[in-house]
Amino acid sequence: MLNPKMRKAFSMVTAIFVIVLMATVAIFVMSLSGKIVKTTTTQYQHAQAELYAKSYTEYAILAVTGNDRSTDCLETINGTIGDYSGGNGYQIRTHIAYIVNGAEVDTSNCSNTRVLSTGVTRQDTPLTIIIDAYVDYKDPDNTVQKFTVHRRTVQKI
Repeated sequence: MLNPKMRKAFSMVTAIFVIVLMATVAIFVMSLSGKIVKTTTTQYQHAQAELYAKSYTEYAILAVTGNDRSTDCLETINGTIGDYSGGNGYQIRTHIAYIVNGAEVDTSNCSNTRVLSTGVTRQDTPLTIIIDAYVDYKDPDNTVQKFTVHRRTVQKI
């Protein structure tokens, strides 16, 4: 049999082993938790950027339909949401190009105009626009690295 001093020493070694084991498990749990938070943040930022691209595309369509192209041509819409330089925001660039099919649409002030020369003039679709929306965002932990979401839409006006 073990004497009482040996039992106390064995209990002490067992307790230290259990504490070291629990600390190791806690370190692994904290590391995994940090990685999950980082992944969730990245997924959230990307989904938010896609929604901003869709929103600015719809805004560009609305702006083109309400704009008088004979006096001023709308070719870009830009915006910033949040603190982009600090890594907690989004920078949106929207480029609009025009495709005309027929001579009844005045786009003489538009530099991004393409004229279709199919030989057939369709009166029901005289104007089509191409909208390229770019949404830039940065990783909050690494503000040097930039991510870009691009959405291209072709819309008949």
